[in-house]
Order: sequence, then structure tokens, then C-alpha cells
Amino acid sequence: MKDQFQIRRDKLRNLIKKDGLSGILITSFVNVTYLTGFTGDDSFLLVTKEGDTILSDFRYTEQIEQECPNMTAYICTLPTLELKAQTTKTLLKGITPKRLGVEGDSMTLSQRDGFATALDDWELATTSGLVERLRMVKDKSEIELMRKAGVAAARAFDCLKAGLRAEQTEIELKNQLDHAMKEFGAERTSFNTIVAVGPWASLCHAVPGDRRVAEGELLLVDWGAVYMGYMSDNTRTIITSRKPSNKLRKLYDIVLKAHMEAAAAIKPGVRCCDIDAIARGIITDAGYGKYFGHGLGHGLGLEIHENPRFNTITEMLLEPGMVMTVEPGIYLPGWGGIRIEDDFVVTKTGCENITPRLPKDFEAMMIQVD
Repeated sequence: MKDQFQIRRDKLRNLIKKDGLSGILITSFVNVTYLTGFTGDDSFLLVTKEGDTILSDFRYTEQIEQECPNMTAYICTLPTLELKAQTTKTLLKGITPKRLGVEGDSMTLSQRDGFATALDDWELATTSGLVERLRMVKDKSEIELMRKAGVAAARAFDCLKAGLRAEQTEIELKNQLDHAMKEFGAERTSFNTIVAVGPWASLCHAVPGDRRVAEGELLLVDWGAVYMGYMSDNTRTIITSRKPSNKLRKLYDIVLKAHMEAAAAIKPGVRCCDIDAIARGIITDAGYGKYFGHGLGHGLGLEIHENPRFNTITEMLLEPGMVMTVEPGIYLPGWGGIRIEDDFVVTKTGCENITPRLPKDFEAMMIQVD
């Protein structure tokens, strides 16, 4: 019985066959992981119409045996480009037509030159996004891992809220949140956690510093956990003022409405740009369109930003199994920013929030700090 990785490689084999290729060399470490289950780096994968081989070196011999028991591996004596290129030439012997796909999005110019020299009688055909196309639609096992990542992230956020104090700095809260995610099962964070107080929350990717919670009436937190390679991504805006301003409540309600109505429209067959338009229209109609300058969301999986994207130009149709973020925001320079983000999987009839235990209404986000 084929495992999930063999099924993925067979799908890729069908794609390259349609392009008239006898094989493809996978140089993206993330794509190697997706296609084999190998979680190390500095290894390539050769997929041909006759079989599949991981190209690696002595450092990963045992790891490959453990993680990829059904895979053929060729262990080079030294981790050099020349040896990998010569090994690839040996593995391709007798295969026709002599057209090999290479990943244009990950292979460097020097790598291409090295392989072109070794495979002087082969045509190297640049490909783009073939494996990424497969990765857009997650299977049940991938979605379950993303749920577990979301649980670790949510439990860590609960701890942050419960212990929030006025004297805490952004960097202290970041470190606390990162540590808690690992305590609850995450292997690492999805990205550099963002914690921004008050006016600094207008920076979409603010870098945590020594600003203290009491210095603003809001606290923006953007964080994510990784579980067995798969990622979560959430944002919440905590209200730290005992008497929040009418302006804050108004802006929060606008962003929340944009988030909820866009998410409610997610279902198979809908264009990505149309989901973006729903949220963007709500924010624009409220008079804050120019303060929402990024796309509504992005695909999520083994990487924090994957295709497809919720933005103004992506016309791709949603399919069951795609996992997308929905993260509208309003950012006012000198005042602050509000963003609300959750992760949604497209189902056969609509979508499901795979981080459902994180509340996001205004009252739930009000936390008194002393």
C-alpha cells in the first residue's frame, strides 16, 4: 500500500510527464520534506519516471533510514555540488528523453551551472511551482497537524492573557509566548512573534522592543506555532485600557466585521480576489481603505506564506483542502493598528476555522492590566 509521500510523488510524476520531462530535481528543502517526509536539509530529491532517490550525505544517513524507510537514498561521500551532480548523471543513465526539470524558484545559478556541466547531454528545463501546486491542497493528515499547531498556539496565548501586567515589555511578552508554545508541544515558532504596544501596532510587522503594556490602550499580538513541520498563524488585538476610546471600539468593530464576513464567504469555487474584496469593501466603505494596504490572507502549511493568496489580483478558485488565513487590518500611523487573524480550511460546502478556541469579540479582548 502506498504511503502519503509516494502518492504525492506519483502526482508530481504525472505533472512532469505532461511537460515532456523524464524527471525533476527537487532542490527546495521544504518540497523534499513534503514529498518524502525527510525533515533534514542540504538534501535533494530526484524524481524520474522510473523511481525516486534522495541525494544526501553521511550526516543524514540514519535520519533518512528512520524517516523514509521506503525510499532509495544515495549517500555522497562529501556534501559537495559536484558529487551531487555526478550522482544525478549516474542515476539518469539510460533514461529518455533527456529533459530534466529543475526548480527555478529554489535552484541557485551556481547550482544550475554545476548540474549543466555534469549533465552536458541533458536539457535542463526550468519549472516553477509544480510541487507548490500540489501543496496548496492539504490532505487530512496535514490538516490534523495544523490543528495541533493551532492548539499549542491557543494555549500559549491563554497563558499570556492570564498573566498580562502593565509593566511587561513587548520583548518579555514575545519570549513568554514563544516559550509557552514550546511547552504546549510546538517544535518552534512559525515566524518571529510580533508584539506591539499602542502606536507601534501601526507597523504591520513591528519588532518587539522595550515598550511597556501600559503605554497604549491596545496590544497587537501576531504569533504561530509549528507542529511536525506544519504551521499556525493568528493575530489578536488586546484592549488594555479600562476605558477604551470610542475610536478604538469603532475601528475594532470594522475590522471584526470585515474578518467575519470574508470568512463566511469562503467556499469551493469562489475566486480568491472576491474574498479579499468583501473585507476590503467593508473597510473602504467605513473610510479607512487606504489604511489597509496588504492582502487579506495567504495559504498556510509547511511554510508561513504559501499560495494561493487573498488579494486584489489572484483569481484562483478555492478548493476543498486549501488552508487560508483571513487577516484584515487598519493601521493608523501615530495611533496604532488593529488586526484579527484566524486560519480556515476550505470544506466541501464552506470553510472551518481550525483555531476555533480563540475568542475575538471586543469584550473578550478587554483585559485589565495593573
